[in-house]
Amino acid sequence: MDIKRTVLWVIFFVSAVMLFDNWQRDHGRQSMFFPNVTPTHTASTAAPGTTTPGTQPADLPATNASTAAAPGSTAPAAQGQLVHFHTDVFDGEIDTRGGTLSKLSLVTQGNGKQPNLVITLFDHTATHTYLARTGLLGGDFPNHTDIFTATDGPRELQDGANSFSISLDSPVKGGVKVVKTYTFTRGSYVIGVSTKVENVGTAPVTPTAYMELVRDSQPVETPRFSHTFIGPAVYTNEHHFQKITFPDIDKNKQDYATSANNGWIAMVQHYFASAWIPQEGAKRDIYVEKIDPNLYRVGVKEPMATIQPGQSEDVTARLFAGPDEERMLQGIAPGLDLVKDYGWVTIIAKPLFWLLEKIHGLVGNWGWAIVLLTLLIKAVFFPLSAASYKSMARMKEITPRMQALRERFKSDPQKMNAALMELYKTEKVNPFGGCLPVVIQIPVFISLYWVLLSSVEMRGAPWILWIHDLSQQDPFFILPVLMAVSMFLQTRLNPTPPDPVQAKMMMFMPIAFSVMFFFFPAGLVLYYVVNNVLSIAQQYYITRMMGKNRKKAAVAK
Repeated sequence: MDIKRTVLWVIFFVSAVMLFDNWQRDHGRQSMFFPNVTPTHTASTAAPGTTTPGTQPADLPATNASTAAAPGSTAPAAQGQLVHFHTDVFDGEIDTRGGTLSKLSLVTQGNGKQPNLVITLFDHTATHTYLARTGLLGGDFPNHTDIFTATDGPRELQDGANSFSISLDSPVKGGVKVVKTYTFTRGSYVIGVSTKVENVGTAPVTPTAYMELVRDSQPVETPRFSHTFIGPAVYTNEHHFQKITFPDIDKNKQDYATSANNGWIAMVQHYFASAWIPQEGAKRDIYVEKIDPNLYRVGVKEPMATIQPGQSEDVTARLFAGPDEERMLQGIAPGLDLVKDYGWVTIIAKPLFWLLEKIHGLVGNWGWAIVLLTLLIKAVFFPLSAASYKSMARMKEITPRMQALRERFKSDPQKMNAALMELYKTEKVNPFGGCLPVVIQIPVFISLYWVLLSSVEMRGAPWILWIHDLSQQDPFFILPVLMAVSMFLQTRLNPTPPDPVQAKMMMFMPIAFSVMFFFFPAGLVLYYVVNNVLSIAQQYYITRMMGKNRKKAAVAK
């Protein structure tokens, strides 16, 4: 029975690794064992904003035939200028070509205990593209390919000021002028974006405003042997949170809500996200598509009312770009906290993070919060763990007798199984008694794994001494070594397999499992080390108590 269980565990582990590797390869990521084959694409290779005769710019959102650009729009694109701005949380640039938010860095000032943290989200370089842009459809109207002019005004937060705005004026096209205004607020990762459409022509116009996020599929830094989602997402009240992978877009298999009058669209990556949040109640069409061999976008098209000559209409929206801090996201828009993606364990992970956050509020240190949460979970599951350890202790006691039966009936498997079953019945031992309690606890421990992996709060958070950032691997590999030692001790406390080869395999498995922990974030490894140490203490205590009870029973006889 022991060897069967071990073989099943080995098969399960190898299968899980191979399935994970195939899944990585299927999603366009580097295999752990085989080099990736570079896929070929049949999509157009035209650069964003370029045109061919008689067509609109290649990367404008698709619309009907009446929106084709006028002749002469194929002239080479002019070069825009960069308008630099700075707030207490942002440092970035607006490109006057399209009035596009082309660079945005998140700047978090350290508080003495934590370092200054800088991450660049939006960027436009030779190797990386990630933009937030807007424009008009429905005619030869200003869009993200036109050169805007920035008006005079502040470019950073002044002392005592709570906000400031940057406005950009478009050239007149199709009788329409656009005034685009970005409003930045102190302490906020939400940018107000207003698009004022003025009809300066002689005929009524009915434009459609679009807002989109454009990004390449360049991976972001994540811990090895783990995967976090990167790509577009759509949220509506009816369909809720829908993720779309880049490979699905490549295969034209994306599945998402295409219209709504609520919700938002986003680009998600590890720890951070950006999202366009149109006005609630405004009807919008949603699109997700590929516009270059390695460039994707998610956006909304919002139809506007007919604008008479001399009149104007405003389209307002909010643009979020910041960290996946759950409580902050909940206050910005319904469902926005789902960009912090726990996957299928969300129903368990959310309460665990809430509890972790409450503990952190008491102790003020995320490392100690992890330790205390793990201790609390072990206490809750102590009755189940006790049942498991008692079962394993009983199995360890009868292991010599089991081995003797195997030797006696090794030529007759049927008799050997019958004798083993009789032994289990006589000693009142369930060979699977140590497994069921562990299986029940697995969803909780997997959920806590995702909580620690997905929580941006761990980024730059110190614990003690050499651990200065719980989101990075242990610089001296002390925690991974402790993890390997604790797994080895657990193996020694379990029943020794009767087969020498199996016994050696069980001794080797802690080393094999520990290899990946050398590359895991320190916060994750800390959780597993504490969990293992508490398990060893529980198992030792229960085994010792059982031994004392047996001695008392023997004396009483």
